[in-house]
Amino acid sequence: MTITHLVTHSGGFHADELLSSVILTRVFPAAELIRSRDKAWITPGEDRIIYDVGGDFDAEAQIFDHHQRPNPLREDGQPYSSFGLIWARYGRDYLRAMEVPEHDIETIHDSFDRGFVLPVDLLDNGAVNASEAGPLFAGLTLPVLLESLKPVFDENEDGVDDRAFMAALPVARAFVEAQIKRRAAKYRAEAMVMAAIEAAGEGRVLELPMGMPFRAGVEKAGADHLLFVVHPRGADWTLTTIRLGGDTFESRADLPAAWAGLTDATLEAASGVAGAKFCHNGRFIAVATSRDAILEMANLAVTEALAEALSG
Repeated sequence: MTITHLVTHSGGFHADELLSSVILTRVFPAAELIRSRDKAWITPGEDRIIYDVGGDFDAEAQIFDHHQRPNPLREDGQPYSSFGLIWARYGRDYLRAMEVPEHDIETIHDSFDRGFVLPVDLLDNGAVNASEAGPLFAGLTLPVLLESLKPVFDENEDGVDDRAFMAALPVARAFVEAQIKRRAAKYRAEAMVMAAIEAAGEGRVLELPMGMPFRAGVEKAGADHLLFVVHPRGADWTLTTIRLGGDTFESRADLPAAWAGLTDATLEAASGVAGAKFCHNGRFIAVATSRDAILEMANLAVTEALAEALSG
C-alpha cells in the first residue's frame, strides 16, 4: 500500500489539521496534500489518508475526523481533534522520521501528546478556552497564532485559503520540530548527566562536557549530594548552582556572597583564584578562564556552603 494523497478539507483552517499536516507530510513526503470537500476525495481509499473531514474515524480505513457524533474520545474521556488522532496513529512514525532513537520514542511520544497535542485537541473542541491563559496571553497561544495566518475577511480571490494554508505549514512545522528536537535533546542530555554523576561519585561538583539541561538527570539519579555544576562555555568555564525545582530560582546552595557582582581583578582578589572572571549578582553563575580555575572556585563554594549549612 502506497499513500499518494493526504486529504483535508478546503476553506478556512484551524491548528489541528495544519499540525496534522506537519506530521503526515513528514511521514509520507511523496504524497500530495489535497484540500477538498469533494465526495470523491473524502471517501476512504487505500491510497489516501483523510483527516479533519469525512464524518468518520476509522484508523484502519485511514480516515480521522472528529466532528461526528459520537466523537472520538481519549481513554480519560477528553476529546480528540484530528491532530490527536493523527498523532496517536502516526506520531511514532513521525519520531522515527525525525531520527529520534528507538529507545526514546515511547517516552517522547507520550510527553509530546500530553504537553503539546492535548492542549490543541482541547482548544479545538472548545473544552478549554484560550482566554484561560489570561487576557495578556490569550492571543499568544500557538493555535491562536497559527490561525491568525488565515486570510482576513475581504481577501477573497480564488485559492487564497489554500495559499494561506501552505504558507502557514512551514511555520507550524518549525514549532513541532523544535519541540521534538528539544525533547530528544533532553533525553540525550539525561544520559550524559547520569554518566557524569557516576564519574563524580560522592563529590559535590558535577562536571559536564558542555552546557546542557542537567536538573532532571540529577533528580532522576537521586544525587542529592551535588551542589554545583561546572562545564566549558566557549573559551571559558562556568560554575552554576542547582535549582530546587522548575518553578523556583532557589538553589541547593548559592555561590559565596563575597563574589556577588564582581568581575576580573576584583573577583580574583575576593576569591583568591587566578582566572576568576565574573560572578552574577544573583550568585547562581560564575565564569573563569580555565578548568582549573573554575574547579578551584567550585571547591571554595562547596566549602562555604557546607560551613553555612552546619552553622545554620
